[in-house]
Amino acid sequence: MPTRARLAHSNRVVERAREKLRGRLVIDHVVPDYRARRPKPCMGGGGWMVINVTPSGRALPCHAAYVIPGPTFPSVREASLAWIWQESAPFRAFRGTGRMREPCRSCERREVDFGGCRRQAMLLTGDPRNADPACELSPRHRAVREPAEAESTGDAPFVPRRPMRRPPAMPVAPLPAAEG
Repeated sequence: MPTRARLAHSNRVVERAREKLRGRLVIDHVVPDYRARRPKPCMGGGGWMVINVTPSGRALPCHAAYVIPGPTFPSVREASLAWIWQESAPFRAFRGTGRMREPCRSCERREVDFGGCRRQAMLLTGDPRNADPACELSPRHRAVREPAEAESTGDAPFVPRRPMRRPPAMPVAPLPAAEG
């Protein structure tokens, strides 16, 4: 876990890169929220403001929603983005507040943070409908926050990954035309 200083440094690095690459590349930077009192919306509003399309054509409400068991996320090869966004069951369920359990269901922030990250709730509690443990109102908040705080106070040196070498150019086959 990064220390507060390392997290602040990484935020500055990302902001500089975003400024430098604006208009050419969008950088998703998800800040860990294990020190938060309340969760942030998944991906800044995954399923509410964001749609991700995988290389295979699956439309997801966030980049990692595929780990949530149950929903079959629709493909842009089988339906329009408009239909997927507005009508598909997984996107409607992801956005809706009906899936929420307490304490989210009665929380005044339920339409601000949308209950936090569904993937994080699923991975840390076993059910994506539970409150995100990043929230202080979650019954599992302390069980997540305390070990994270303890791990992030260590003095281990920061070792960045080696820069990747650019791979040789590879021919790219055109995608088949969409049917319908």
